[in-house]
Amino acid sequence: MRASQCIAVIVPAFNEERLIESTLRGMPPWVDRIVVIDDASTDATAARAQDAAQSDGRILLCRHAHNRGVGAALKTGYCAAAQDGADVIAVMAGDGQMDPADLPALLEPILSGAADYTKGNRLAHGAVRRAMPRARLIGNRTLSWLTRVALGVRVQDSQCGYTAISSAALARLPLDALWEGYGYPNDLIARLAESGARLRDVTVRPVYASEISGIGLRHALGVIPFVIARACLRRVLPPVPGRARLSPASLEGK
Repeated sequence: MRASQCIAVIVPAFNEERLIESTLRGMPPWVDRIVVIDDASTDATAARAQDAAQSDGRILLCRHAHNRGVGAALKTGYCAAAQDGADVIAVMAGDGQMDPADLPALLEPILSGAADYTKGNRLAHGAVRRAMPRARLIGNRTLSWLTRVALGVRVQDSQCGYTAISSAALARLPLDALWEGYGYPNDLIARLAESGARLRDVTVRPVYASEISGIGLRHALGVIPFVIARACLRRVLPPVPGRARLSPASLEGK
């Protein structure tokens, strides 16, 4: 509980058996609920999370029968946290890449009523050039610029997954339509803007250690730009009755 509001953190995880327990142990004591979504891991991620739940009653483990993507994991987590009565729902990945010390700053604009959705901005941190691998830094800056231009939103680090949202803003989103794979941050930003939500950047520490990124060139050069372009078309073109929405499942390899 913080500022008399129920705080939940959802933790999407896929094959994070090495890091999931330390991620969960690092959660601040004032977090009321921790929802772990195991996206059909093939390692011991679920078992490690279940072990952690034995000593921490805040942890709820949800498991996907099939691997569906990080966006799908977020949808499952958002629904579970909302049904549990959370007022504010944050996202912290299961790979230890997000510093729990940054969580209060991420929540404050929402708790104070100044924002509906906050997004971590690693690019504004003084250590970003030292901490973030050069290829990722260039890629993040490029995709963030593309997101701002195409969607008309003032978001500096579009690919950062360290976020928080109010339950009221979440209720206005078409969660069923959210992109389920890599590229979900861009689609979520677009849908938040479409709903009239107030977005705010919050500087967070870039953390890079032994985790392995699942985003490859196919995602960075193909899938994510496609998601941004699709959102841009929704923004500039009126919906056409009876026309099917684009659904390039092949881009995600599903």
